[in-house]
Amino acid sequence: MATIFIRNEERRIENQEQVASFLADQGVLYEHWDTTKLPKELQGKCSLTDEEKSQTLEVYDEEIRSLAERNGYQNWDVVALSESTPNLEDLLKKFEQVHTHTEDEVRAITAGHGIFIIKGAEDTGYFDVELEAGDVISVPVNTPHFFTLMDDRQVVAVRLFIETEGWVAHPFEDPEFQK
Repeated sequence: MATIFIRNEERRIENQEQVASFLADQGVLYEHWDTTKLPKELQGKCSLTDEEKSQTLEVYDEEIRSLAERNGYQNWDVVALSESTPNLEDLLKKFEQVHTHTEDEVRAITAGHGIFIIKGAEDTGYFDVELEAGDVISVPVNTPHFFTLMDDRQVVAVRLFIETEGWVAHPFEDPEFQK
């Protein structure tokens, strides 16, 4: 289950009702999917073949279509990152820049861990949303944020898009941001 760290308050939120409430107040969609639906051999596995990615999409087809119908998403895929990912360091450098998008950035974590760093309301500042398998998040359009991996450096996520080419990052220079 997700946890939140509010940077300017040095405060952590771990209670799931409080996490959901905090994210809702920030305009961030948060849900949780059942990871036990995945076949045992895919549970926790972060280096996937194309066939295993397709299998993940099949397992979560109902949840994906529900989310897509509610929010206008037109296409989706699976991304898998781990130490076996070619050029992982270069990919992470690209991800770890504060940016915005002209559509929501949606991730449904099916294995591993990740962190969204999001700029909240004025008095909130930046906060970290630490995600684990089953957590689903949608960062709203034009919200400054970035995504990175946690210490285990592995994640599998279903990504949903409105535009057929996927999201395009627009750099967001913010002197207030500190890694």
